[in-house]
Amino acid sequence: MKRTDIELVVADYKSKSQPNDRLASFDYCYNYFRTTNDLTQDIEKSCLVLGFYLASWGMFRGSSFLLQKSIKHFEPIIRYIATLDKSVWDIDVDEYDEKNILTIIEIYNEIKSRLIDKDNSDLTLITKILLGVFGFIPAFDSYFCNSFREISKGQCGFRKLNLNSISSLKTFYESNKTTIDRLSAETYTTDFSTGQKTTINYPKAKIIDMYGFTAGLKKTPNA
Repeated sequence: MKRTDIELVVADYKSKSQPNDRLASFDYCYNYFRTTNDLTQDIEKSCLVLGFYLASWGMFRGSSFLLQKSIKHFEPIIRYIATLDKSVWDIDVDEYDEKNILTIIEIYNEIKSRLIDKDNSDLTLITKILLGVFGFIPAFDSYFCNSFREISKGQCGFRKLNLNSISSLKTFYESNKTTIDRLSAETYTTDFSTGQKTTINYPKAKIIDMYGFTAGLKKTPNA
């Protein structure tokens, strides 16, 4: 799984994430959930921050069931997230041991049970929430999954968030640890109020997300 183009691909992504760009919505969402002590104190704002991040990342387009919902639909998951210990925000790819993998899967299922109606698809939506809120897993959208199916050479289909897919991400990280660690250490989120960089680093899982998304996008005709 060793790759030589990670730095170049991530640089391309970063060039399109200026303060007013769509991709910066991750920064504002992640900053908010990471630093807000009581998400229920202004629950309307919490719902709005998450909702706009999802909207700008394409989760309200097309036939999405979220088009039929108001921000009130996010209240149950905000209340759930507010119950989690702050140590959850310390989980990252380099901390994917058995306990943390089970924690990620549990949070995935808890959010899914509170948000998804009936038979609506959940993989892309819930992983985008997990990325934007916690930063501990990439978003499993079509571009990312297409990239990592190729990278894993058929060993993982990336069609579910499970032990196999999370373990595959850990293997990718370990194969490219030096580059990913360095990019994470030198990449900081943008502050909403000032437009300047904060002291909050992009998680390693976010660096992997940036790589997989951009690499997949480049290989998609007319994307």
